[in-house]
Amino acid sequence: MSGVALDARPIGIFGGTFDPIHLGHLRTGFELLQSLQLSELRWIPVGNPGHREPPLAAAALRLEMVRAAVAGQPGFVLDEREVRRSGASYTVDTLEELHAEHPARPLCLVLGMDAFLGLTAWRRWTDILELAHLVVAHRPGWQRPEQGLLRDLLEQRGTTHAADLHAALAGRIYVHAVTQLEISSTGLRDIITSGRDPRFLVPEPVRAIIRETGCYAAQAD
Repeated sequence: MSGVALDARPIGIFGGTFDPIHLGHLRTGFELLQSLQLSELRWIPVGNPGHREPPLAAAALRLEMVRAAVAGQPGFVLDEREVRRSGASYTVDTLEELHAEHPARPLCLVLGMDAFLGLTAWRRWTDILELAHLVVAHRPGWQRPEQGLLRDLLEQRGTTHAADLHAALAGRIYVHAVTQLEISSTGLRDIITSGRDPRFLVPEPVRAIIRETGCYAAQAD
């Protein structure tokens, strides 16, 4: 989509189970907010994911952890819509809602490289590119797909210019290197269930919630 009269900078969208949210998520979001000159970055915890196993922590608790993690950072906004939505959560539904709410604002969907490589398995994945740009956060040294639909998509829609994300509502793919902290939610849960402390891997308010609720320790057998 091009030639559209846009009225503001793009809105970034960072979704995920955030089970739990950690400093790797936050650093990636912060760098993209600044580098792409986004008006805001919306953190959208998934409620009931339609494409994977349910998260271990309850949706309300994950929402509380994300709220604590993003509090006080200008440009970070918590969006509760997927947790409040009944039934399974799909990215395309959220993008349709946001597009209807902000018809003249570009939307930038933030994806990790693993998520991007699985894009073609997503519900109505071709519609996603009609609703938003894709911003793919990756580690240095990433190799472009050499065959298949993703290679074709990058050839047709890829851009190396962040300004292109401001010039149209949707449809471009921007691959951006970010500082990668070697932290994963899966690894964090393993640390916690084994009785170790996640200090310095999650924000301190998130650590406090985890310790107070025992939300992951309770999963250990």
